[in-house]
Amino acid sequence: MTAMPKFRNRVTEMLGVQLPIVQAPMGWIARAQLASAVSNAGGMGIIETSSGELDAVKEEIRKMRDLTDKPFGVNIAQAFVRDPGIVDFVVEQGVRFVTTSAGSPTKYTAALKSAGLTVFHVVPTLRGAIKAVDAGVDGLIVEGGEGGGFKNPRDVASMVLLPLVRSKVDVPIIAAGGIVDGPTMAAAFALGAEGVQMGTRMVSAAESPVHGNWKQAIIDAAETDTVFLNRKFGPGLRALRTDRSEALEYADHNVMGEFGNAMKLYFGGDMNASLALSGQVAGRIDEIKPVAQILEETASGFFQVIDNLARNHSVS
Repeated sequence: MTAMPKFRNRVTEMLGVQLPIVQAPMGWIARAQLASAVSNAGGMGIIETSSGELDAVKEEIRKMRDLTDKPFGVNIAQAFVRDPGIVDFVVEQGVRFVTTSAGSPTKYTAALKSAGLTVFHVVPTLRGAIKAVDAGVDGLIVEGGEGGGFKNPRDVASMVLLPLVRSKVDVPIIAAGGIVDGPTMAAAFALGAEGVQMGTRMVSAAESPVHGNWKQAIIDAAETDTVFLNRKFGPGLRALRTDRSEALEYADHNVMGEFGNAMKLYFGGDMNASLALSGQVAGRIDEIKPVAQILEETASGFFQVIDNLARNHSVS
């Protein structure tokens, strides 16, 4: 059996990983249990801060050091973390890779980079990408509107956004939104990415801490079974179609006040207690798999796709 080729590009070199696959920093979900599985499988596990529970986050980072000796990162979700000492907090944990999101890249980039950290900023638009590059980030996470969670109210699909951003900036790009397997990873690379980020696929993974009801809802979902909420007010939200989310789909008010009890959904399994933030790729997920299997199949599928393209669509 021929060994699978190895990745080598700016993302793998900057992050120190074998696979340019990053796990999304989902609130309460992106903690040590899931993130360590991603890092141990050769990708980049990320610990979240969007829950705002910095004491718990610190404990999760401590757990990470017990569970993996591989690189991992932390996300600073600026809209949810108001602590002015967040940069010092991250630096003190010894983390070397940070993603920043839900806010201006000018706020923390300089301080994080002066401390020697590698910084990627999440952007949903070309304007945001150029602003982040001008702020000095090392790279971008370019987030298409088909992804789950908090979104720009004026969503743009990855098929449009990725090549547009790539045509205007030179920094490494990690693609987010619509990534679930080898073919979608290969498509992202064809559009200009050098890495990918997975969210919904990781929510459904065996090591994900969420209740089995949420995982099963992802498995049962059709490609049309997400709704985009709060488009008129922001932030936008993409969530699984449930009685709760469907009732809010065309609301003429800001729905953030009706987010509900996340803990009852995330860990209690009540799918109508809150909003099950998930991307359109839920319609392509039909099995709960261990993280290591997801990453291995994604990487091998990537190389199979690009090999098939080269063999089947070239003339000698």
